[in-house]
Amino acid sequence: MAPVVEESKVVPSPADALRAFAGSDGLILFDSALRRDRLGRYSYLAADPIATFEVERAASGKDLFESVRVAVSQLNDHFDLRRLSDLPPFQGGVAGALSYECGGCWERIPRTGNDEFELPDAWFGIYDWVIAWDHQQKRAWIVSHGLPKLNTQITDRPERSICNADLSSCRDRAAARIQDVLGKLSQVPAIDGLCKASNDVPESELAPQYPLPGWDGVTSDFSRDAYLAAVERVIEYIHAGDIFQANLSQRLLARSNVAPTELYATLRNCNPAPFAGFLAHDDWAIVSASPERFVRVENGVVETRPIKGTRQRRTGPEADLFTRDELRQSEKDVAENVMIVDLLRNDLSRVCEPGSISVPELCVVETYETVQHLVSEIRGTLKAGRGQDEETSDIWSLIAASFPGGSITGAPKIRAMEIISELEPTARGPYCGSLFYSGFDGTFDSSILIRSFVCRRGWVQCRVGGGIVAQSDPEAEYEETLHKAEGMLRALHQSGICQPHGR
Repeated sequence: MAPVVEESKVVPSPADALRAFAGSDGLILFDSALRRDRLGRYSYLAADPIATFEVERAASGKDLFESVRVAVSQLNDHFDLRRLSDLPPFQGGVAGALSYECGGCWERIPRTGNDEFELPDAWFGIYDWVIAWDHQQKRAWIVSHGLPKLNTQITDRPERSICNADLSSCRDRAAARIQDVLGKLSQVPAIDGLCKASNDVPESELAPQYPLPGWDGVTSDFSRDAYLAAVERVIEYIHAGDIFQANLSQRLLARSNVAPTELYATLRNCNPAPFAGFLAHDDWAIVSASPERFVRVENGVVETRPIKGTRQRRTGPEADLFTRDELRQSEKDVAENVMIVDLLRNDLSRVCEPGSISVPELCVVETYETVQHLVSEIRGTLKAGRGQDEETSDIWSLIAASFPGGSITGAPKIRAMEIISELEPTARGPYCGSLFYSGFDGTFDSSILIRSFVCRRGWVQCRVGGGIVAQSDPEAEYEETLHKAEGMLRALHQSGICQPHGR
């Protein structure tokens, strides 16, 4: 069953479209806010999923995707869902977010004790309609299959709610949904920058907080001295032979009553990124300006693009070029990146065809609004299971093999994650997790949730971190986290949430 499609006569910006659907259940946006040849062609917005799935706390050995895998399989079998080749790739399917702590499903990793904001470890929905942008063509379409709402209480046996559906009504339902979407797009509401949080977390219930140097209204779960000591502890573990590298982060926190959709619009202007995104459900929201892809799957080919190595941008083109050369020639940063490339090659080899893993790009410098990064690219081909006894891999087994990403954990990954749990005072939550979509045809793309805000209960938080290796200087590592935070802090400042000292 091919979807029903209607092209939008007026092409809205993703930020305006997001505002038009503010308050919709399960509102999700994948936004190529920084457009480059291979990384910024498409954007997608969806809301009002036909089914939702939530995991409050991931448990070792639990299959996070069992229910949704069965539901999507039944939908495909019953409706013969098809993708139109001349439209952007995502035309409905599963989309949502995984927290960093979901890694505990596949490995026994201790959880950090302090988790005051209690977001679910995993949340995703099955989306029937999508607004799809092709920025290269400067066009946008609304796509819908007209699928019926599912009873998520019986997702282990979804045939009860699926197979009784009237197939002839799908096109009518799709047409009605498309008209509803077009109607909302034509009436983008006025900016309403404030929201009232329910069940605010009192400051007394938070983990200990320390003023962030240079900023009023922002605190960290590390003091400067405590962060330096934690870096030194990681270096001790490296010298002891426990690990080669670990990612260490600090959580920045501020009070906020700014509507998440407006915070996203501000962040998008301050810090555009190729894997920006947004997800709002219930009383929480994720607002992201991520520069980093986690994994992508297209026609069975897997691609991941880890970032390791960062320099703050300088004023003036000559100084910027000097920074670029300095980053490219840094033995420490190149070694850090290569270690993660090796880790990810190993992760992908678990689900990819033997001999298919390649590294088309190694330690290439990419420039963003406030920083420059070293980026590599690893590719492989998912196992196709051609023989009766041969293993077949799908996107869900790919996530299980590679989550969380190596660039934001360390090497070896499991021991690095244990050390992170020991040293970081608060739970990471969505930070270093993933925002993802998976089309009904298996097309998949995802980001790593760095440079991201989490809004809930009267607060906004973001985490910033960096990879620690044997050559790391604790002072320099601390300063690097502040460089990475610059675009985020600028967005908070422009939203009226915090102020630099002296302004």
